[in-house]
Amino acid sequence: MNMTLKVRLSALIGFLSLIAVLIGSLGLYGMSLSNGGLKSVYEDRTVALEQVSRIDRLLVSNRLNLAEALRETDDTTIKARTDQIERNIAEIVSTWDSYIATYLTREEKVIADKFAIDRKKMTTEKLLPAIAALKAGEHEAAAQLSAQLQLLIPAVTDGVNALRKLQVDEARKEYEASNERYGLMRAIVLGAIILGTLVGAASGFFLVRNIYRQLGGEPEYASQIVHSIAAGDLSVTVDTNGNDKQSLLFAMQTMQRNLAQTVGEIRVSTDAIATASSQIASGNLDLSSRTEQQASSLEETASAMEELTSTVKQNSDNSNHANRLAISASAVAQQGGSIVTQVVDTMGAINASSRKIVDIIAVIDGIAFQTNILALNAAVEAARAGEQGRGFAVVASEVRNLAQRSAGAAKEIKTLIGDSVEKVEIGARLVDQAGSAMRTIVDSVKNVTDIMEEITAAGNEQTAGIEQINQAIVQMDEVTQQNAALVEQAAAAAASLQDQASSLAQLVSVFKVAAKIPTPAISIGSRRDPATKPTLYLAGKPVLSA
Repeated sequence: MNMTLKVRLSALIGFLSLIAVLIGSLGLYGMSLSNGGLKSVYEDRTVALEQVSRIDRLLVSNRLNLAEALRETDDTTIKARTDQIERNIAEIVSTWDSYIATYLTREEKVIADKFAIDRKKMTTEKLLPAIAALKAGEHEAAAQLSAQLQLLIPAVTDGVNALRKLQVDEARKEYEASNERYGLMRAIVLGAIILGTLVGAASGFFLVRNIYRQLGGEPEYASQIVHSIAAGDLSVTVDTNGNDKQSLLFAMQTMQRNLAQTVGEIRVSTDAIATASSQIASGNLDLSSRTEQQASSLEETASAMEELTSTVKQNSDNSNHANRLAISASAVAQQGGSIVTQVVDTMGAINASSRKIVDIIAVIDGIAFQTNILALNAAVEAARAGEQGRGFAVVASEVRNLAQRSAGAAKEIKTLIGDSVEKVEIGARLVDQAGSAMRTIVDSVKNVTDIMEEITAAGNEQTAGIEQINQAIVQMDEVTQQNAALVEQAAAAAASLQDQASSLAQLVSVFKVAAKIPTPAISIGSRRDPATKPTLYLAGKPVLSA
């Protein structure tokens, strides 16, 4: 059964206390016996001896007073002596009553009874009658009674001496009995003391040895180890016995080793965290700078897209206007065809018709010129749009070619009309050619109208697409701004983490360890390639990507 140290100490203290109580009880018992013996000696022997001695003195006093009274002739003196005798007799009676009220042994009672009879006989038969005779003035009778009294005195004196001797003998017996009790109690107490001392010493020895085994060494040494560990010195060496696996020092040794290992690992992890947080903070600063640059680029892109949207919208408006002009030109060309047909019937009005044709040709020339300019602008804007405007550039090129062709045709018609005006006479021959040319012009204008409608539709679609792109860029700008804010928060968190890691490193640096654990390599890998994200590497393994 394994008892705790508290139970063992309590048991030892309880046993020693029991021994002390036993020894104290025996001592008290012995003292009580001694006190009883002393009380008996005092009350039953010393007081009785004093009472017997007092009675003896009073008896002697009575004899002396009687003798003095017999020699005196003065009645006053005789009365004083007789009164003293009577007082002595009364005191003897009271003292004797007190004596016989105490404890009397059997032998003492026999002697006391005999003494009482002798004393009473002497007093009543001789002493009191002598006193009465003296008081009556009968000196001779008193003298005779006194002489007879002397014969009774030896018996009374022997009784008093016997009682006195008996008190001394009883006191001696009580003393011897007290000595015997003292010897017995002394032997018992000494035995109890020796037994308690031996048992206490043995129990204390085994308890101390057990405690020493549980501690594993001196308590002062264990206290030094604890204070060293409490002060942060984990490099202290805890010495234990070779086979000691359960003592306090062995547990402290295990604790010191585990604490040293744990603190060492914490220190390594703290250094790693500090380095990683520093590199994270640096990476966040770099990422924040890149995010800000990206946000600035997106703002510039958004501004350029707004300008492009405005330009494309303006081009779309111009295309709509050109379309309307083309439709108008188509109507004019059809009307010119009708006029050419009428020229066949009415050659007389060819001059006026030629002027109108000249005006129409001027309009067509202006439309072709404007179409050419619009196509050129469209080509420029398509070139700005890049890949998205490549198809629009091809269309713009075709429109430009058509416009140039329309302009060339208009010039040729103008030349022909001029020739027809100058050569009205040969107008009839050229009417058929003019009709054919007008039909060609009508077809060309119709083609231009169709192309312009396509250009208008493409411009509208391009406007809608650019507006969507503009909205996407605006959303990208907002997201980039949010990313920039998050990056700033991450940078602040990384800085806080770095501060906390530094504080933790300072706290851990209080502990001293025997050897340092190698710190794992920590690096942040980043490349100049914008498509590659910076990555945190711990011990050669990626643990965090920006």
